[in-house]
Amino acid sequence: MALTKYDIARQVREAVHLKRRKRERQQYLFPELDRVFLSKKRSREIVDGLFEIIKDTLTRGEDVLISGFGKFQVKFKWARSGRNPQTGERIILRSRRVVKFYASPKLRERINRD
Repeated sequence: MALTKYDIARQVREAVHLKRRKRERQQYLFPELDRVFLSKKRSREIVDGLFEIIKDTLTRGEDVLISGFGKFQVKFKWARSGRNPQTGERIILRSRRVVKFYASPKLRERINRD
């Protein structure tokens, strides 16, 4: 199963609880009422904003390092000759920039843990 932006926004909404600025009498008796939950719209805006920052940074050619997760890096690929697998025809592949992801050692360790 793939993790979608919707799933990420839902998990952010469930995990993030903001403290109320002003405490009322009931909140002293029931501390669990001292939280404000994010709306679906706000959590979606947060996730979309994060991805826009990452996309803009990568577009400028800079690396994105997320500590404990990994590094997104833009690499340049030179033009090269290739072959169309259906027809066998030789073609020239243009030069382009691609995004590579390098997992952090902590993430690799966690994935490979049995």
